[in-house]
Amino acid sequence: MFHQHETKIYSILKTVFGFEAFRPNQESIIQNILNNQDVFAVMPTGGGKSLCYQLPARILPGTAVVISPLISLMKDQVDAASGAGIRAAYINSSLNGQEMSDVYRRLRDNKLELLYIAPERFASHQFLETLKNLSISFFAIDEAHCISEWGHDFRPDYLSLSNIPKIFPSAPVAAFTATATIRVQQDIISKIGLRTPHIIRASFNRPNLFYRVERKASVNSQISACIKNHPQESGIVYRTTRDSVMETADYLISQGIKALPYHAGLAAQERNKNQEAFNRDDITVIVATIAFGMGIDKSNVRFVIHGDLPKNIEGYYQETGRAGRDGEPAECLLFFGRGDIPKIRYFIDQMADEKERSIACEKLRQMEGFAAHNICRRRQLLKFFGEEYPDDNCRTCDICTGGKELIDITTDAQIFMSAVMRTGQRFGIGHIIDVVTGADTKRIRELQHNQIKTYGAGKHKDKNDWHSIADELLAQEAVQQVGDRYPVLALTPKGSEVLFGKERLSALKKEEPKGPETVADYDRVLFEMLRAIRKNLAEEEQVPPFVIFSDKTLHEMCRYYPVSYPDMKEINGVGQVKLERYGGAFIALIKEYLDNHPDIAIPLKPTAGKSPQPPKKVGQTVEETYVLYKKGLAVAEIAKARGLSVSTISGHMECLIREGREIKIDDLVASAKREPIEKLFSGSGQWNLTPIVEASGGTVSYEDARLVRAYMLCRAEKASA
Repeated sequence: MFHQHETKIYSILKTVFGFEAFRPNQESIIQNILNNQDVFAVMPTGGGKSLCYQLPARILPGTAVVISPLISLMKDQVDAASGAGIRAAYINSSLNGQEMSDVYRRLRDNKLELLYIAPERFASHQFLETLKNLSISFFAIDEAHCISEWGHDFRPDYLSLSNIPKIFPSAPVAAFTATATIRVQQDIISKIGLRTPHIIRASFNRPNLFYRVERKASVNSQISACIKNHPQESGIVYRTTRDSVMETADYLISQGIKALPYHAGLAAQERNKNQEAFNRDDITVIVATIAFGMGIDKSNVRFVIHGDLPKNIEGYYQETGRAGRDGEPAECLLFFGRGDIPKIRYFIDQMADEKERSIACEKLRQMEGFAAHNICRRRQLLKFFGEEYPDDNCRTCDICTGGKELIDITTDAQIFMSAVMRTGQRFGIGHIIDVVTGADTKRIRELQHNQIKTYGAGKHKDKNDWHSIADELLAQEAVQQVGDRYPVLALTPKGSEVLFGKERLSALKKEEPKGPETVADYDRVLFEMLRAIRKNLAEEEQVPPFVIFSDKTLHEMCRYYPVSYPDMKEINGVGQVKLERYGGAFIALIKEYLDNHPDIAIPLKPTAGKSPQPPKKVGQTVEETYVLYKKGLAVAEIAKARGLSVSTISGHMECLIREGREIKIDDLVASAKREPIEKLFSGSGQWNLTPIVEASGGTVSYEDARLVRAYMLCRAEKASA
């Protein structure tokens, strides 16, 4: 079946999504869905899983049903799909009765390619009966790890999804998750009942993320300092408790940082308002507990900061994965203080189920090891998910970019392990450090550990240094922790070899790392201008700015300066619908910018071996605007009729004027208003829009100024021809 779609998927990839090539594994997943085959895919955040079900939904007859727990994210996903020209909708509790009826009507009329629902909706008998009478192309299950009790975010309502293969035996099922160990993977496949699925286990490596761990001291000022290294960039700060969220948010605001809090203790209306402000770039930083969870689809998050130690590596990986979804460089910074460990242990100790408590303890130890061990952060993360990192140096973590000096720690290791041996291998790290540093505590005196040979033998180092030694011994498996609630240290065979002088031990001396890469060079002045016009369009259409264009797309515009529709179409992320809907506004601004900066050298964009394409006429969407104009509709009436913003229609009209179409400027801007605008342009001696709008005292809109400018330029070109 796939071969008949082979040409079509590449055409849709470019014209709908604006991409020249698939990311790793996307094409294979799409092929199997089109071949009516079940799929199980583990793809890291930012790996492009939404395209894996949006593209086949565009090809296959019927409606694709996407099941996701992310109610807060559904609107953004539907806005993004609709913005690319896909007929999409969602059904959840946020819709009123009329809106719900409209979606059901579109479903029954077979006018939806994509439908997003929550798992609770699927469990409804009434909704299931509705689905049975529809043409379903396939099911996509997002965040599939929620069905597994071994996963870090088990949700009982997901268990009803096991009915899909039974009730809809002819519809393929594609299950997606960003975090799943092999054990969780097997559990998901079994619980859903996937039928000999095509399994994709993509690499968990996110090469654009820079991982860094710093010792926690004055954490609020440390967080503030990091954010100030990312001026005007979006970021997330995670804190463990509601109180710490409020404290950090207040501190950042006092430092002049645009920040808002988010936690489960806030009223739902306030949480939603704060999340919307973050999504729409009204603020740059959200400070949150993990309640600010999976519902984050913002592509331009440039940093994620953890002010406290996460409970497990799965959660940490998923939270850091919200950075750099656009593939551009981003920073993941964890502030680690050992004082966080007892706080987490306290809640683990409250667990009644011994097995659950044991698993939680093991996960905490793994997280502690990641933060404390001087081993490549990337290597540690990938190993946790069963993947070996092939290179010696990842070049994108604090360990690999720091100094490479190896120091001999054999003597210190022997002092520490001798204390472990002489105290009977029955005590934890803290007590052993008290022994070697010669602490005069009641417990040491009662146990007579002040009498052993290594008592005080490590006075030459402070406790932080000895914690580092302990971390290194654990990392190099010279000692191990035994027990759950109160883990004690025990020597391994390797540790015994070191203790008795048969083997030496070296460690990496950690020096200041170089820091994360920055986004590849682009015109930052133009970028801020494009961001502003993107935000205006987003506000008009009531969608987050990244739904219009991602930062990555704007960065590319700021490298290659597209000033025509064919040029703009070559920019990554600009599909046909977005080109026709927004292209004119961005092209006009870039033209204006270049007119004012004639010294800019415009590089050729690499074309991956493609031959140059002949110039194209304006697209179908612009033509539809022209047809309505010829019928006598004004700009505002065309916008209403087409369900588009006035700014978008003005952009269409600008393109039509510049192309020399038969358009009477008086139909768009009355002469009484146009003539003063013309005088303002003539008097200013340049074509910038902002000075004209400002000089008018607010009586001239950007749309009117843009149309008059297009008319004047077209008139000048005809006169000089």
